[in-house]
Amino acid sequence: MSRLVSGPRRAPLRWLPLFCLLIAGLFQQAYAECSASHTSAADAARPRIGLVLSGGGARGYAHIGVLKALEQMHVPIDCIAATSMGAVVGGLYASGIPANELDTRLSQINLSDIVFDRNERAHLPQTLREDSFEYPIGLSVGYGDGKVKLPGGLVQGNRLLALLQDWTAPWPGDIDFDKLPIPFRTIATDLSSGAPVVLEKGSLPRAIRASAAVPGLFAPFKVDGRTLVDGGLVSNLPVQMARDMGADIVIAVNVASPLDDPSNLDSPAAVTQQMVTILMNQNLAAQKALLGQRDVLLEPDLGDLSFTDFSNARRGVQLGYTAAEGIAPRLAALALPPDAWDQYIAARETHSARFEPKRIDAIEIHASGRIPPTYIKQYLRTREGDTYDAEAINRDLSQLSTTGNFESVTQDVVTENGRSVLKIDAQEKSWGPQFLLFGFGMSTTFDGKGAFNLQLGHRYPWLTQSGLEWRNDIVLGSTQAKWHTELRQPVLDRLGFYIAPYLEYGRKHVDIYPDSSPTRSTTPLTAVRVDTALAGVDLGLPIGRLGEFRVGANYQQVRYYSDYLIGASSNGKFSASVQQPVVRAELTIDQLDDPLFPRKGYYFNAVNQLSFGGTDNSFDDVHGKALWAGSYGRHTLNLAAEGAMTYNDHRTSGSVSGGLGFTLGGFQRLSAYAPDQFSGNYLLYGRITYLNELREFVLPGLRTTVFGSSLEVGDVWLRRRNFGSGPYKSSASLFIGGNSVIGPLYFGVAAAPQGVWNIYLQLGRVF
Repeated sequence: MSRLVSGPRRAPLRWLPLFCLLIAGLFQQAYAECSASHTSAADAARPRIGLVLSGGGARGYAHIGVLKALEQMHVPIDCIAATSMGAVVGGLYASGIPANELDTRLSQINLSDIVFDRNERAHLPQTLREDSFEYPIGLSVGYGDGKVKLPGGLVQGNRLLALLQDWTAPWPGDIDFDKLPIPFRTIATDLSSGAPVVLEKGSLPRAIRASAAVPGLFAPFKVDGRTLVDGGLVSNLPVQMARDMGADIVIAVNVASPLDDPSNLDSPAAVTQQMVTILMNQNLAAQKALLGQRDVLLEPDLGDLSFTDFSNARRGVQLGYTAAEGIAPRLAALALPPDAWDQYIAARETHSARFEPKRIDAIEIHASGRIPPTYIKQYLRTREGDTYDAEAINRDLSQLSTTGNFESVTQDVVTENGRSVLKIDAQEKSWGPQFLLFGFGMSTTFDGKGAFNLQLGHRYPWLTQSGLEWRNDIVLGSTQAKWHTELRQPVLDRLGFYIAPYLEYGRKHVDIYPDSSPTRSTTPLTAVRVDTALAGVDLGLPIGRLGEFRVGANYQQVRYYSDYLIGASSNGKFSASVQQPVVRAELTIDQLDDPLFPRKGYYFNAVNQLSFGGTDNSFDDVHGKALWAGSYGRHTLNLAAEGAMTYNDHRTSGSVSGGLGFTLGGFQRLSAYAPDQFSGNYLLYGRITYLNELREFVLPGLRTTVFGSSLEVGDVWLRRRNFGSGPYKSSASLFIGGNSVIGPLYFGVAAAPQGVWNIYLQLGRVF
């Protein structure tokens, strides 16, 4: 009996802790369900708010200011529909970047350089720096299929896409945009049909890039096989898209550019932009008509902030913030209480943290055109098994895109059969496969003398999958003509070495002046024609991205003919020739930020030629020049130096040909004197130039206007025993100029001792 009673009394004591835990768990679950139902009820009770952000280029900075104001007012955003620049800001915000952080990030970069694909020139490979130095007209022209081609846009948008990929790295390339912290949609225009294309899943950076492909500025962008351009052409303020996402109340922010006065449309680009704005304004009116009484339309007063003024970020953000503050009472009606706002932010941040970095299980490389995937792979340091690092991969791909071989290089991580696959897509330039380069130079001293040069470059890369390139450079001018053709065959790809066999033929005319005291009206004693023919082969060795070293051998033939000789009969003319094999070495270091108007950096070039195989009628020479540039604000200082000498000269003594090695005279070469007025076998020259950028005054046709002055000193000598002896010739000049679409333009006056002076107009590259 007692055993029957004692058993039941011990059982509750044994199971009591478990029973208490069970009861506590049930209460916790009930409380959670109650809280969830309460939150859901609260969410269901309030209207669903959709944010609509329009396109407008740099005017879209105002969207960030509006977002900052909405966050400060505790106005929740339940979905975002955006176009073009609105898609850039809205997509980044929807991916989980708070407004203040987005503002901070954008303030720390030069978005103008990113939007317009401007790379630090010092980061480009030497072959591209070489071309930009020789061909200042930055027009990209291709040739293929029997016709001349142009790129689909002035900008390919590679740097913008890389930025978007870096900042949205946690999200895979095949995500449903409803799964972002804030559901997101953007819109683009199908270039083949003109139909609107709503982008709601896939790669978020690609979707944004496609929506922002402004016609004529950005190249069209392919998504899922469709060629897309700016969504503003079909819906620049996509109110209906927000309604389709379930928005009960729409906050629409319109920053579209107003139409310009026709009298201000002074270029084809300006007319094109006006036409695009007209199209956008037409659909803008239709979307505005969809707004009801409960909706909010915000149109910040952005004044003269232009579509392309990406350097004025702070102003745009502030104007957007001010506009939102101006309607604070109306927005306050949509605000959440503090507790509800905290829950809203916490849910958004929790959602952002769900996606952990992925391990890359496989890498797939797709290369269009003739460039093999193996070439692309050598730039990629990420390997299978590594953790996905978007920023590191984009750094590698940036190196690849700056080679000049590709129109675009993109990357995405997608899930296929349960594996994370890194996909690299490299699109060869669509306007190739051959490319043309242009340069033009002209000078005059307004005394009946002048000269011009037309430069034509031809590049045919990837003739074979080993990377063989054919390069042609032609100069046609009033005093010279030259054709240089060479093949460049890469060897040891990882190091960038190449072998370059080449041929060259050139002809130039050089005026020879008397040795008497120079004046501005000095008449040449004779004119000499110099014909040069070369055949040789070089080995090129890049020095990182500093420059390159070339060494090789060539056989050269140089012939000299006098056109006339003052005071002599017809038989007073002379001719001479030199044939010799030569070992040639050239070192080039180019770290200038701009080859036309450098504000920082340095440049150095040195060439040494040594003849061999005999001493009869041969010569050796060395020539070096250097330039340094530094700036502070609008002030720039350039220092230039040059030296040259011909040594071991066994050419026929006493002939004029022995003194034609190097010349001085002309603009920025002792500016007060005639072009090439002084010639000899030894040369020393130095120049200091000051430039002041006139930001408040821009001459028509120039991108920038500068006022400058220079001091120059130098001389040439015929014989070694006189080398370096003074007095040196000098010149001082004042000029105004700037950078035009076809190169730098200078107009100035120069003076030298003994009453020598000159007025000059120079168009084209200097130094």
